[in-house]
Amino acid sequence: MNDRTADPLHPHARDLDPPAPGLSRFPPVERWDDWEEYDSKAWPKRVPRRYSLIPTICFNCEAGCGLLAYVDRQTLKIQKFEGNPEHPGSRGRNCAKGPATLNQVQDPERILHPLKRAGKRGEGKWERVSWDEVLDDIGGRIRKALVEGRQKEIMYHLGRPGHELVYLQRVFHAWGIDGHNSHTNVCSAGARAGYAFWHGFDRPSPDHGRARFILLMSSHLEAGHYFNPHAQRIIEGKMAGAKVCVVDTRLSNTASMADYWLSPWPGTEAAMLLAFVHVLLRDGTWDREFVRRWVNWEEYLLHERPDAPVAFEEFERALGEIYAAYTPEFAEAETGIPAARIEEVAREIGRSGGALSSHVWRNAAAGNLHGWEVARALELVVVLMGAVAVPGGTAPSAWNKAVPAPPMMPPPAKVWSELLMPREYPLAFFEMSFLLPHFLREGRGKLAMYFTRVYNPVWTNPDGMSWIEMLTDEARVERHACLTPIWSETAWFADYVLPMGHASERHDLMSQETHAARWIGFRQPVLRVALERQGRRFDLTWQAHEAAGLGQVWEEDEFWIELSWRIDPDGTLGIRKYFESPYRAGEKLRIEELYRWIFENSVPGLPEAAARQGLTPLEYMRKYGAFLVEDHVYRTHETPLSPAERLGAAVDPVTRVAVKGGSAVGVEVDGQLRAGFPTPSRKLEFYSKTLKDWKWPEHAVPTYAKGHVHWSQIDPARGEMLLLPTFRLPTLIHSRSGNAKWLYEISHTNPLWLSPGDASRLGVRTGDLLKVETEIGHFVDKVWVTESIRPGVVACSHHLGRWRLQEDAGGERWSTALVDMQRLGEGRWRLRHIHGVRPFASDDPDSSRVWWEDPGVHQNLTFPVHPDPVSGQHCWHQKVRVVRPGADDRYGDVVVDTNRAHQVYREWLAMARPAPGPGGLRRPLWLPRAFKPDASTYRLEP
Repeated sequence: MNDRTADPLHPHARDLDPPAPGLSRFPPVERWDDWEEYDSKAWPKRVPRRYSLIPTICFNCEAGCGLLAYVDRQTLKIQKFEGNPEHPGSRGRNCAKGPATLNQVQDPERILHPLKRAGKRGEGKWERVSWDEVLDDIGGRIRKALVEGRQKEIMYHLGRPGHELVYLQRVFHAWGIDGHNSHTNVCSAGARAGYAFWHGFDRPSPDHGRARFILLMSSHLEAGHYFNPHAQRIIEGKMAGAKVCVVDTRLSNTASMADYWLSPWPGTEAAMLLAFVHVLLRDGTWDREFVRRWVNWEEYLLHERPDAPVAFEEFERALGEIYAAYTPEFAEAETGIPAARIEEVAREIGRSGGALSSHVWRNAAAGNLHGWEVARALELVVVLMGAVAVPGGTAPSAWNKAVPAPPMMPPPAKVWSELLMPREYPLAFFEMSFLLPHFLREGRGKLAMYFTRVYNPVWTNPDGMSWIEMLTDEARVERHACLTPIWSETAWFADYVLPMGHASERHDLMSQETHAARWIGFRQPVLRVALERQGRRFDLTWQAHEAAGLGQVWEEDEFWIELSWRIDPDGTLGIRKYFESPYRAGEKLRIEELYRWIFENSVPGLPEAAARQGLTPLEYMRKYGAFLVEDHVYRTHETPLSPAERLGAAVDPVTRVAVKGGSAVGVEVDGQLRAGFPTPSRKLEFYSKTLKDWKWPEHAVPTYAKGHVHWSQIDPARGEMLLLPTFRLPTLIHSRSGNAKWLYEISHTNPLWLSPGDASRLGVRTGDLLKVETEIGHFVDKVWVTESIRPGVVACSHHLGRWRLQEDAGGERWSTALVDMQRLGEGRWRLRHIHGVRPFASDDPDSSRVWWEDPGVHQNLTFPVHPDPVSGQHCWHQKVRVVRPGADDRYGDVVVDTNRAHQVYREWLAMARPAPGPGGLRRPLWLPRAFKPDASTYRLEP
């Protein structure tokens, strides 16, 4: 080699001046209002462009990463999105989905105005209407239902909440309804239940950056929950010497880079985790002192070993006896992982001390009957290591989140809807949303007003054809409004399609447990902000969007304020007062007033930080887009009770729980009153008296139970395999990425992962077709032969298979196949591809350059509902027959029998152990529930 400087790639670059020394990673904040950079498309010419850099929050997954919108000051067009360096969670870094927000904003097919159905549901005939017409119709229907005492007939069904529930809790409590329905039970209910039974919080918050051992149940580095903020910190931990163990049946990209990849048979993960427990107990590498102080071992001994002395040494002996059978050899027989490897990983965990970070969200906890025990067993490993809320450990989620209170929170509603929380599932996390078509089919109720919001149950949920049958039945669902930024399979069957904004087009707040800190992020409509900086003023965000050439795209915050005033225009229902300004008595609440009040009153430290810069709190958040409330949050359970909290508190002589005013406020530990955990014992509950009292005594302590797809139930001789459909692709996010052309150019197929041995047995190669037969139908997909999946298991990502019913409407043509949907008979349906993705004409020249054709296959339609009887989680993994297709089978075919689907629902319903529980309750009062109604509603009438 020589020292000669290489010639530039473009010859005109020789004429440019040499660059100034030094580079900046991000534009400095003080220049965000007027930032200049050269137009990249004009290169090598230097054509300057001036931008306003306006922060907002990404909406393309759960993580809530920060974005900076580059708004052209002259044209008011958004040039690009980059990371916000002031955001404490994402720190200026984004995955592919963040910049792709630009595709969603500029999508030539997006819905720009409110639409009303003009024909039969699903017929595809629409007419444009005004927002006033929408509000008057919906508001009138809701008012009528409330006045007539039909509160249970109003339901709001959401996919991604934004506000972490508080804003909408305020709305629905004001309306006096129990109407919040979520997607949780097709996502994370299993993991939530497993964690909540331990410590009262339903998520983990790992401190990956300071860990010595990182135990991941699935591919969190590339595609898991909060994966961008987590990925950064996993890499930081690994660079500092931490070892990474990935437990995933697939060889994911994360697993390929880990120190250990463990590939268990799906559903056996708890056996492996309890083998870790066995080794830790056997070798004495667990934290006895932490367990003594913070686990409810006394309660276990009192109730389960009443003849034994209540001494910690007795509990040690009990632990050894309980987990004596969970040897590495037992785990090998169950999981297929070599015992020596299980032993090795367990010893690495033992050497980590308290610096053990871990996480499970969907994956194993969402796949199997009793999957919630995976989270419970994982937390047992964390607890034994004393790795709870310590540096490098794993904390309960809520301690690393900031959820500011809004003004005037209404009292909880005195209504309990069994369409949401039926008595068969008293411990569910949370609403049994995916069973709604079956509940209505059984005559359990009807809906006068049904909202879906950024939720696509026809495509996302199992048994989507049953959803179509429900949504097209106007006797069951009288009015359906779909609040969505894009077309979807569900929107096609709505009465109203109402365009709500993407990440850069609305207000709300985000805070996620990305690391050991608490932060708040501010999502804001950047074009409205840009216009108002120029002196324009708007009453409503859709008016600003109209001025910016973005149709009448609105935002939910203002929609609910306006709708509430239409429901109660004169205030006689007691609703309107909650949507009046805290600064202008009797006047309608404006969106900037809501956030002004929150930032002035509910975010600790923000007013002071803003004042130091000569800003109001709202101005500060508009400028920076995020605020770090508290860093280095550890050992919150150890917080001593304040003198005010201790005053008047009585300590129970047996449980040592401190009670004040009828509520537990803490627990006495070694003579000191401390905050503890929000459980009945105020400690970590190894022993769950709740599970025992509510008819699940066999699960009172963490255990392993064989699931519905255990290998012993699979007969390879009959072509049976286990279908694993739960994994994500890192570039897509459910329905929301359907109009992001950059993302679909990267990822647009979901083939069947098949091991070489299984491929040889079936006589197929990569690209060949196979038919996958489920309990209620079948689908046909292409094969990808790979050693990245274990034999006997076939895997297919759930992120593909989008479709539309008309050539030029109803679906994003970047991502959807045109299909023919036929009713073959009573309850029998067939979906068949007419053609895949094709180039199309639009205002975006890239639409004519589309080169991919394959949209993937919609496998979820063929899955019956499998509600876990404890957590309520839909158990996604399927026992299937995998066979060669017949002469009439085509790629993408989906055939389903909804009558058989209802039979399977009844079979799983029979596993439930319904309420009432102790005291005639529907559900334990202490157990978390979203939008918790008044305590009086918990009691079942005799």
